[in-house]
Amino acid sequence: MDSCGMTFIKYLLFVFNLIFAISGIGIIVAGAVVLSDVADFHHFADNDLLGPPIVLIVAGAIVFVVAFLGCFGAIRESYNLLISFAVLLLVIFVIELACGIAAAVYKTDFQGTFKNTLKQSMANYSENEVERIAWNNVHKKFKCCGVSGFTDWQSQNMPLSCCHSMRDRNDPTSQYCSQNGAGPYYFNVGCFDKLEMKIQSNTKIVIGVGIGIAFIELIGVFLACWLAHTIKKENGEK
Repeated sequence: MDSCGMTFIKYLLFVFNLIFAISGIGIIVAGAVVLSDVADFHHFADNDLLGPPIVLIVAGAIVFVVAFLGCFGAIRESYNLLISFAVLLLVIFVIELACGIAAAVYKTDFQGTFKNTLKQSMANYSENEVERIAWNNVHKKFKCCGVSGFTDWQSQNMPLSCCHSMRDRNDPTSQYCSQNGAGPYYFNVGCFDKLEMKIQSNTKIVIGVGIGIAFIELIGVFLACWLAHTIKKENGEK
């Protein structure tokens, strides 16, 4: 084809897809970072919390592959490949948009359920080794104590993981942190607040990446359909 307009659209779509392929890698990285953060407290997390970052990783991998289909279709000036590319972009758009919306909805709904999960888990701290390990890890990782604060442990001994350091124990041989003393020897911030901030931060990443990239994909759909229409029109004129 000798049309300058056709050449311009073709290479514009080609460049777009190169950028799009790079964005696919970015989506995978964003999903992996969020999933890694969730792993810090995965014991208390349900599928609603794990779902969005996993969907992002899968969508990012699909974006990376589909971008090359778009590049190939643009260079070959193939009507069928370009239409297939546009349809796949629309499917990815719906998936990522749904992911962003789900994260936004869950952002407002998870609070009560998550706090109850933490309380139920904490009640089994003394009897359950799995719960004990999970809580100790959260205490140390986020420098927090209990669900709402250290007073949550009044019904049972405060775990040693709530202490700031070894010197904060009255009895060096004890496995528990003392609630008595001349100073705040334990973390006085509840773990729910710390985990909530982490989840809210991750949710913003998921929403931003999911919805932001989704609308950028509409540009690719437009360019692909435009080029496919032009190809079909010129082929029909021959």
